[in-house]
Amino acid sequence: MSTVSPSHIKTNLLSGLTVALALVPEAIAFALVAHVSPLTGLYAAVLVSFITSAFGGRPGMISGAAGALAVVMVALVVQHGAQYLFAAIVLMGVLQILFALARLGKFIRMVPHPVMLGFVNGLAIVIFVAQFEHFKLSAADGGGWMSGPQLWTMLGLVALTMAIIYITPKITKAVPATLVGILAVALLAHFLHIDTKTVGQLGSIAGGLPSFHIPDVPFNLETLRIVFPYSLVLAGVGLIETLLTLTLIDEITDTRGQPNRESLAQGAANIVTALFGGMGGCAMIGQSMINIGNGARSRLSGIAASLFLLSFILFGSSVIEQIPLAALIGVMFVVCEKTFEWGTFRLFGKVPRADALVIVLVAGVTLAFNLATAVVVGVIVSALVFAWQHARQIRVSTNVDGQGWKVYELEGTLFFASVAGFQELYTPKEDPQDVVVEFRRARVADHSAIQAIDALAERYRSVGKRLHLRHLSPDCRSLLERAKDMIEVSLPEDPRYRVADDKLD
Repeated sequence: MSTVSPSHIKTNLLSGLTVALALVPEAIAFALVAHVSPLTGLYAAVLVSFITSAFGGRPGMISGAAGALAVVMVALVVQHGAQYLFAAIVLMGVLQILFALARLGKFIRMVPHPVMLGFVNGLAIVIFVAQFEHFKLSAADGGGWMSGPQLWTMLGLVALTMAIIYITPKITKAVPATLVGILAVALLAHFLHIDTKTVGQLGSIAGGLPSFHIPDVPFNLETLRIVFPYSLVLAGVGLIETLLTLTLIDEITDTRGQPNRESLAQGAANIVTALFGGMGGCAMIGQSMINIGNGARSRLSGIAASLFLLSFILFGSSVIEQIPLAALIGVMFVVCEKTFEWGTFRLFGKVPRADALVIVLVAGVTLAFNLATAVVVGVIVSALVFAWQHARQIRVSTNVDGQGWKVYELEGTLFFASVAGFQELYTPKEDPQDVVVEFRRARVADHSAIQAIDALAERYRSVGKRLHLRHLSPDCRSLLERAKDMIEVSLPEDPRYRVADDKLD
């Protein structure tokens, strides 16, 4: 019953209000990065947040216009215009729905923990660095970085906001600390007439309800050729950021989200937002951490955030535009501090060097390029390290049995990376007439291993000697070709694993 208690409703509504306030500068900033109007980013935040919160697979996670997508969109908008962007976002949503229907979301569980640490740390640094853009003067004021009293005022308000956020929970937990920080600094700036940069200086958020329209592009193969590469990259980046954020929230809340359902909701949300003039979006780790940190765990918080944001656009723009940017920057700095895994530094020297390298590499690539590239690089490096380590673990011990046969006791995993070492373990020319390869303590993992066993059989056959293969799984026996007549069946002792091979269904 606690999930519908007044306390639960209050927590989620207040958290939704806080998240909505934090979404405003992010949505405007990312829209400007993508070279579209501020309302294009705000409409995306409203629609994507509402649909994913209502129907997605991770209650409490916040989605909206994201910087990782904006940097991909900008080239398409500059070259072909915003209408082609809307078409690309529709196709992006279709690709994400196909991903969900194929039930591929489960593979996000295969991302190694060092990659997750690098992802979290890299994204925290990206969010932190992104805030410095707000310390620049507008073009009308000559551009460049702030200095003098204006800079010190901004820094003072940022520090005050952060102090309030850290102190408030020690006094009361009835109201989200982030909301208290924003409101306190906004009221202070208003009543003391403090001259500082405000949300309204990024761009006006006043507008009406988003209206439906089909992207104004030719529906032909040429348009598909233009938008498809962008749609593919946007779909991949959006899914990776969303599913990794989902996994992170799973760990924080000790619950389990539904990756495929979230992917389906995100695809539908992107189709809808593109048809209503939004720039598309995905999960936002900063706003999600604000929401989870406030204790909000249900769909209500995300739905409330989108409705509050819509109300800002329709009715409250004049008030929201007066909020000092310093207050929202302070909130995001706190988010960065809480998101960054400070325990990572204690791991160095305690975890394998390869894992430490992956953590640093993923964080660095996230900063230098983008999240999707960083995760792919991290997974590839982790897989190569795993393959290399296991390739070195293939070993053999030999003895001669009572019949005078030489027995090779194989131990380890035989797969594509270890087959070269496997071949070097045997000496057909020096071995006796009968040789046994014992697989009781070995595992045959893939088709490369099967081919290596066949090749070994051929080496012994070519010098006129007999090879005996013992304790191979039925799966391995069915795949061997040249070595079929050398297999010794000893059921039920033979292992029962299946080989990961494209000949199997």
